[in-house]
Amino acid sequence: MESVLYSSLIENVRLRLSGIDKERIEKACLVPAAVMLLLFEKDGQSHILFNKRSQEVEHHKGEIAFPGGVYDEVDGDLKATALRETWEEMGIRREHVEVLGELNDMETRTNFRIVPFVGTFSYPYPFQANPSEVTEVIEVPIGHLLTPSNHWQEVQEWLGYPRTEHYYQYQDHVVFGATARILHQFLGLIG
Repeated sequence: MESVLYSSLIENVRLRLSGIDKERIEKACLVPAAVMLLLFEKDGQSHILFNKRSQEVEHHKGEIAFPGGVYDEVDGDLKATALRETWEEMGIRREHVEVLGELNDMETRTNFRIVPFVGTFSYPYPFQANPSEVTEVIEVPIGHLLTPSNHWQEVQEWLGYPRTEHYYQYQDHVVFGATARILHQFLGLIG
C-alpha cells in the first residue's frame, strides 16, 4: 500500500512531465535507445532503481545505469523498448510498470540517442536480474540523491565545447555520464 506522500510524489511527477517542453535530438547517425527511470516506495521512502552493468555487455561495462537498451523494430516504439529492456534486465514485467512520462533525449559519447522514460512499480518486487547484463540491483533513496554532499559537477569537453557533467555518489557506487544527466534533470523536476 502506497503512502499518501508517495502517491503525491507520483502525481507531481506525472504533472511535471506532462508540462515539460521535451528536448529531442534528431541526428540520423545516432542509434535510438531507451531507458526506464523507475520509482518505488520502500520503508516509507521514495527510491530510484539502478543496476550495475556486467562486464559481458557490449557498452558501458560495470557502470551504474537505468534498465534500458537499443531499439528493436519489433518494439514498435521507444517506450516499448524501455519496458522490454526492463523486463530482460531486471525481470520487472511491463504490466507492473506504470509509465508516467518522458524526459529530454540524451546523446552519449558512444553514439546513442537515449529517450528516458519515468515509471513506477509496487515494491517489494521479486527482481530477477539477468546475470549476463546485471551484476547488482541498486535501490537508492531519492533523499540521498538530493543531499548536496552526494552530488558534484565537473566541466568537461563535449564535441569541442565545455559541458557540465554531474556525478552522484551512493555507497561505493558513482553515477555519471548520460545516466547522471538524466537523473539530474529528473531531480531538478521534483526538487
